[in-house]
Amino acid sequence: MLPADPPHTPADCRFLLIDDHPAVRQGLNLLLESNGYTPGVEAGTCADAKECLEQAAFDLALLDLSLADGSGLDLLADLAEHGVRTLVYSMHEDPGTIDRALRCGANGYVTKREEPGVLLDGIEGVLRGECFLSDRAGLSLDETAGSPATDPLFLLSDQERAIFSAMARGVSNMEVAANLGISPRTVETYLTRMVNKLGLPNVRTLRKFAINGRE
Repeated sequence: MLPADPPHTPADCRFLLIDDHPAVRQGLNLLLESNGYTPGVEAGTCADAKECLEQAAFDLALLDLSLADGSGLDLLADLAEHGVRTLVYSMHEDPGTIDRALRCGANGYVTKREEPGVLLDGIEGVLRGECFLSDRAGLSLDETAGSPATDPLFLLSDQERAIFSAMARGVSNMEVAANLGISPRTVETYLTRMVNKLGLPNVRTLRKFAINGRE
């Protein structure tokens, strides 16, 4: 699903704030409110965020990557499928994480060590349909410019990497689901996403790719 057109006024914007720290979510809402935006809906876990997506429509998600029940990277596909633009707001500043977030569908990235004004600039830019990188995030990526990742698994989220590793050991989908505490249907969803990210024709090829050592 394509992202919806940008709202006409700040008050029209619908935010989803995904962070496992209540104080951070409260601070984000205070920042939004003081700049003419409507306070956002708060979610502290991946599960909470997915439930919110099923219950309401949003224009922009402010997404932390370190959540209690998984990685925020695993939510990027769900947010995109619901037409929600995503601005990552994270403590992680390493180029690998930033690049993975952008490759997995994030529309922007701001580090938590930057001034509130930078976050506001990011919100405005992403709502306009731009890809926004804060100065710290941009400098981090510049350090690895000209040296792109050659490992295709670089595109996978942490959960997807865990599933890929299990596949390489010949573990069945049912066993993977039990080991990770998720449903077999969720495993199948991850497999489909992995196939798409790696440019493979089907899950069977993905399994062969994993077992044969990426040949």
